[in-house]
Formats: sequence, structure tokens, C-alpha cells
Amino acid sequence: MKKIKILLICAILSVPLCLAQTKQQSIIEDFKPSTLNQPGQEFPKVNSQGYARFRITAPDAKSVVVTLGVPGVRGGTSLTKSEDGSWTGTTAGPQEEGFHYYHLTIDGGIFNDPGTLNFYGSTRWESGIEIPAHDQDFYALNDVPHGRVQQILFPSKSTKISRRAFVYTPPDYDKSRSKRYPVLYLQHGWGEDETAWTNQGRANLIMDNLIAEGKIKPFLIVMTYGMTNDVKIGGLRNFDITPFQTLMTDELIPYVDANFRTIPNQSHRAMAGLSMGGMETKTITLAMPNLFSYYGLLSGGTYTPEDIKDKSKVKLIFLSCGSFENAGSIRNTAVKLKEAGINTVSYVSENTRHEFQTWRRSLYELALLLFKD
Repeated sequence: MKKIKILLICAILSVPLCLAQTKQQSIIEDFKPSTLNQPGQEFPKVNSQGYARFRITAPDAKSVVVTLGVPGVRGGTSLTKSEDGSWTGTTAGPQEEGFHYYHLTIDGGIFNDPGTLNFYGSTRWESGIEIPAHDQDFYALNDVPHGRVQQILFPSKSTKISRRAFVYTPPDYDKSRSKRYPVLYLQHGWGEDETAWTNQGRANLIMDNLIAEGKIKPFLIVMTYGMTNDVKIGGLRNFDITPFQTLMTDELIPYVDANFRTIPNQSHRAMAGLSMGGMETKTITLAMPNLFSYYGLLSGGTYTPEDIKDKSKVKLIFLSCGSFENAGSIRNTAVKLKEAGINTVSYVSENTRHEFQTWRRSLYELALLLFKD
């Protein structure tokens, strides 16, 4: 009887090990360096299934953990130390498609992975990794004419310093000195900055590809820093929009209209933003209906029919989110807005969350709808 119990216990204890071995054996060993690696760096690597593999040199460390792990599971990916002092590990499961922030925790301290490029998110520069997506061609660096992303420094009397913005101009902007363009003012999310939409979001490449395919009319995109208040996690309810609204409406827009060949009127101006940028978009578009005619909230809330005081001023409301977010609310709100006579389009990105794959796809869908008149 004791022998049977011992065998049974051993069998039960061996199940997780067997499962782990089975899962490990199922991984396809076709790993390639991530497309976001520093020049010449081999790790991190990603395989065709979406697994990510890391190697960190830290010979004196006691523990190395990568925050990237199985979606929805806390704890990240623990690395194992080798005799040469390097730490290696592979995520326990495939990662979801698209861009992801991550960092290392080494003996309790937080560090970036020296193998990858850094991206500003969560109010700090984070490591980034790209999991190849089945639909990645729309934001890929394709062999098409490319526009230009330029940094501008514009005067801001309200903040008493010069502020920075990035402006995307289409491929033909410098070829024709008389042509004028509509403008989309595009805002980042909480903890990010004006580099996010081009670095993480690939906004310029999305535009280049759409223009090359003849799917949209070329327009400018302007991106500036939206965190004019020192807001910590969970404190967005205390965010005061007034400083940013002043910056946007009284300083940035006049500067862009004066220094770029824009069509400087309400019907050729759009504003959109992701997450916190959506909150900013909603507040400013409702407060200043004479400035923008196209509104876009990307995982950034909704409008109600009662919000829109003059329907004649709104050409489009675009609402989007990932399918793992509040997709039902987005769809239902769009129906109500359309019933109220407001041109509204909703878009739900399949199998994505509050992340840049959602917002890349959302920008693509929004761009298809802008400035069609």
C-alpha cells in the first residue's frame, strides 16, 4: 500500500515537469533577433510562434527576471544562470502580436535590456520588443516613397519655454510648393511623449504605405507632449486640461498654420488620441468645436449624443479599442451616435489589448476616413 502511495505521489509530482518538457519540446527553434535590437545584438530573440528568448550577462547577480511573460500572468520570465555568468530564459508561452514594453529586475533593481532600443513609456525609457504580427505589412518599412518626420520647437508663452513637437509631412510635400494639406493633431497616452506615435506606433510608415496605395489623401500629422501636469498613475481624474488646451489651441496650431502649408480651417483639421490622449481629444474638441471637424478616441472613452451641441460641425467621430477592452461599449455608443444623426464609425482590433497594436490598427482605419471631402 505504501509503495502504491509513493508511486502515485511521484506520478502527480512529475506531471508539471512532463507538461513543461512537452511545452518546451514544442517550441520551434527558428529564433531570430528582434527587429528592435541594438545594432549587432543577438538577444532578445523571437521565433515564428511568438516566443521571446532573452540572454543577459550579469555574473554577480542572484536573480534576473524579465517583466515580459505570458499575457495575463504576473511574475514575468525568470532567467537561469549559466556557468559563464550569463542568464537565459524563454517566455512560458507565445506573446501577443505587436510592440511590448519590458524591463529587467536584477536583484530587486530595475534596469533596461542593453540588447534593445529604448522607448519612452510609463514615464521612463523602457526596453521594447516586437512580436511579428500577421498583418504587419501595413506598418512595415516598405519600398515606397517616404514622408518626413521633423522636430519643431515652437514658442509657448503660457509655459514660458519653447515646446517640442514632431510633424509628419507626406512624400510629395517638398515637391509642390503650392499644395496645401489638412492636419491631424495626434496625441500619445499617459506616461508617453511626442515620440511615441512614430517610434512605437509607426505612424509615419502607416501613412507612407496608405499614400503609396492611393487609399488616402495625404495630410500632415502633428504630435506634441500632452502631459502638461505632473500626473501619477491613477490620478488622471485630477488632470487639468486647461494648460494643454491653451498650448494646443493658442500656440501650437497657429504656429503650424504659419510655418507649414496647411489648410487652416476647421473642416480640414482633425484631433485624435490614444488613452489619455483620447481624454484630451474629447475635452478639447467639445470645448473648441470651431477648431476640429474630425474626432478620434482610440481606447480613450466615448462621446454621447448629448455631448455634441452642433452636429453640423462634426464630420466624423471615430471610436476604437482592442477586443480585450470594452468593445461592447464602443459599438453600442457608435449606434447611439448614428441614431442621433452623427456620422460615427467604430472599430475593434481583434485579439489586442490596451497596447500599440490596437492603436496602429486604429490609426490605419481612422486615416482611411479622414478628409474625404
